[in-house]
Amino acid sequence: MSKIAVVPGSFDPITMGHLDIIKRASTIFDEVKVVVMNNSSKNPLFNVEERIGLISEVTQSIPNVQVESFAGLLIDYSIEVKANAIVRGLRAVSDFEYEMQITSMNRFLNENIETLFMISNNQYSFLSSSIVKEVAKYGGNISGLVPAAVEEALKQKFI
Repeated sequence: MSKIAVVPGSFDPITMGHLDIIKRASTIFDEVKVVVMNNSSKNPLFNVEERIGLISEVTQSIPNVQVESFAGLLIDYSIEVKANAIVRGLRAVSDFEYEMQITSMNRFLNENIETLFMISNNQYSFLSSSIVKEVAKYGGNISGLVPAAVEEALKQKFI
């Protein structure tokens, strides 16, 4: 029986911090489903298809990673793909409170799917998609914060 993990997020855009969590999860699980959650309350810079394309491009060298999107409850997606676990990255203590609420609700909805927290590597602990977009918008240097394909896509968005 395969061990399947779901790594959810909006990934608008994917950062090196996200990619680090995905790579680390891929060494633990047989399959990793990176799922772009379509959150209607957010106003994304990249549409869902663009985000899937960028994530697929930067994870193409990781054979056990698949990229999909889903609009709905994460737990429903996790059940649909027969996931054993949801993997979430934590950058700081402030992330934990929010993630704990989400984890508790997911556990209430389905106690058979575990949530695992991975602590970000220190070099990415400050990094968020929002910060990257803000810096890119004003022409700041984002190399090393996002994969090269994402850096180029951001430049195209802000020309």
